[in-house]
Amino acid sequence: MTQEPNRFPPAAARPRTYMAVLVVLGLTHLLNDLIQSLIPAVYPIIKETYALDFVQIGLITLTFQIAGSLLQPVVGYVTDRRPMPYSTIVGMAFTLVGLASLGFASSYGIILVSVACIGIGSAIFHPEATRLARQASGGRQGLAQGVFQVGGQAGGSLGPLFAAFIIVPHGQTSLAWFTLAALLAMALMVWTAGQSAIIRRHIAALKASLSGAASNSRPRATVIAGLVILTLLMFSKVAYTESFRSFYTFYLIERFDVSIPTSQIMLFVFLVAQAVGVLVGGIAGDRIGRYRIIWISVLGPLPFTLLLPFADFFWTGVLTVVISLIIASAFASILIYAIELIPERVGLIGGLFYGLNFGLAGIAAAILGALADRIGIESVYWLCAFLPLAGLLTWFLPRIEDAPTGSRK
Repeated sequence: MTQEPNRFPPAAARPRTYMAVLVVLGLTHLLNDLIQSLIPAVYPIIKETYALDFVQIGLITLTFQIAGSLLQPVVGYVTDRRPMPYSTIVGMAFTLVGLASLGFASSYGIILVSVACIGIGSAIFHPEATRLARQASGGRQGLAQGVFQVGGQAGGSLGPLFAAFIIVPHGQTSLAWFTLAALLAMALMVWTAGQSAIIRRHIAALKASLSGAASNSRPRATVIAGLVILTLLMFSKVAYTESFRSFYTFYLIERFDVSIPTSQIMLFVFLVAQAVGVLVGGIAGDRIGRYRIIWISVLGPLPFTLLLPFADFFWTGVLTVVISLIIASAFASILIYAIELIPERVGLIGGLFYGLNFGLAGIAAAILGALADRIGIESVYWLCAFLPLAGLLTWFLPRIEDAPTGSRK
């Protein structure tokens, strides 16, 4: 794993891993992404209620993702200069308002405004939470990002489950019940914000004890090339994942004639597999290196994605789990790789790549929605099967890593 720009000595001065902080950050990420996941989980209900087509469904996702993506790099840039750990609470307040509004939305316009508020809340949350996860890692970046992101993935996976057993039976207004999750997240964020000051003092004391710390600056061309390639890899991953988040339930209903609750449970299985994959990918990246993990996770799903459009219902479920496990392992390594390119801009890179994750997902959802209306949802999955070929771009990724953590004595 690539070291921090200031390398800590191997003895008592080694930085501490704050596992309690990482676990609570993961839990707040779970609550944040649980609320986000209720948006696509409720699509089948609002599609019927408001007589929406797939383009309008895609535009809801686009509105949410754009609202979340545009603000995140700005927040990251500002907090790099002046850390604002309590800003996460403000972000969750936006999310709370958006969720309550979505529960009682009476028109398509109000739905768009509501999801935009939820997107803004996530935009404020992610950059500062990413910084704190890195600070609390004690140098175990893959573990830290794995724990943090597994919370988000777990929260995202719960949305379809709550949709199947709560929102479908009780209707759109039951979304307002989940404002309790936002309130709990705000309480947890007060604690993590307080811990942030303690961790910063600990790191500052360790850095002050070092002499002759090595610089980790990279040539500008290396940084630009790396960020461009990582962005393209991110798009291929996000576009395929978004085909499941926004349209998997419709695919299962159309192809296999399953019920809405059954389709939501299948989406839940896909998202749970993602949660497992992101944690495994983060830990494995510490041991075998980010470069190898990116190769495996982006190109590796290709044989299975090619088989998926031809599978029956049982094998669709099996292939879905395999694809999700592999492809989800990419994000932690892509994010850490990007941070190591510009280690002094953790907030900016965290905001940029979470923002890209949001924005690219919104663009992909809009494109896939338009394609689904034109050529059919099953044909969309056939086309998406080739997206993992973009993993070949990993060949051109600058090699910046030192020996992986697992190889160090």
